[in-house]
Amino acid sequence: MTSHERAGSARQPQSIGEPGRTVRATAPGGIGNLGPGLDILGCAVTGLADRVTAWRDGSAGVRIVAPGHPELPSDPSRHASAIAAQALLERAALEGQRPFGVALILEKGLPLAGGQGGSAASAVAGAAAANALLDDPLDRMAVLDAALVAESIVAGHHLDNVAPCVLGGIVLVRSIDPVDLVTVAVPQALRIVLALPEMQVRTRDARSVLPEQVARATALYQAAQVAAIVAACSTGDLELLGRAIDDRIAEPARAPMLPGFAEAKRAAMTAGALGCSISGAGPTSFALASSDAGAAVVAAAMVTAYDAAGLRCTARVARVSGSGVVVEPVARPAHHGSRE
Repeated sequence: MTSHERAGSARQPQSIGEPGRTVRATAPGGIGNLGPGLDILGCAVTGLADRVTAWRDGSAGVRIVAPGHPELPSDPSRHASAIAAQALLERAALEGQRPFGVALILEKGLPLAGGQGGSAASAVAGAAAANALLDDPLDRMAVLDAALVAESIVAGHHLDNVAPCVLGGIVLVRSIDPVDLVTVAVPQALRIVLALPEMQVRTRDARSVLPEQVARATALYQAAQVAAIVAACSTGDLELLGRAIDDRIAEPARAPMLPGFAEAKRAAMTAGALGCSISGAGPTSFALASSDAGAAVVAAAMVTAYDAAGLRCTARVARVSGSGVVVEPVARPAHHGSRE
């Protein structure tokens, strides 16, 4: 993968979209707002993922066969996967490809409103699945653009979750208009603890508490930490990486919305975490470690801290995912037919 990604990058090598074929797109979760990287720095993580199974359908437009969760809408105009799939198909039609309907089944592996990139993963999986059904699939930047359309509607106009979900790894969003992305090196020893207390936070609610303006000193400090993260990843300096996970804009504004976070962060750092902050909009918090054993100790400490604050919590240890969304041909579920 190149260090730069811009519109017009290489097209996907082949179509798996012949009539009658069914595909499944698996999109990883991730961490947006990686420490001080509000809206500009994110990473894909291993483990939980959203999956969209799709096939060409006789109906016009996009049809939701299964929305993936009781709280998710069946209305395709309100479902992240369907919005992204529709945007991708409209882009393809503008480029002269013949239109067709698509049926989607979402398997929701990521928590709702959990701060682990769930809406972005659903959107990316929907766009990637629809793209794979085209006679001539578009490039992955078209998938990214389609997913951004959906993310803008359901969560907000930002790429810090969408970009690593498409590309994998750690991604710096240098610009969103025009899109200009920079992939960042991933230290091999890096481990990530994701601690999810039993609560939900809507991204729009979390964005509403962000300050409209910040002091010059705060802005300069924040920029320095983002630069330090990139430098630390490039050199493998995990100590520096941990020190640079110091967010003075979003974390202070959002922490009061997240019961138990302050206690969990103190517990993580006491247990040896390199750094700790809020994952995305929350409520998931993340901590960095340099080994599996160290990460396990940090995870246990965070769960204990949330428990003491009166919140049940689950924690998992992950790595940065080197791959983004993956599409493969599958057998169509037997109880779901097309409307041809």
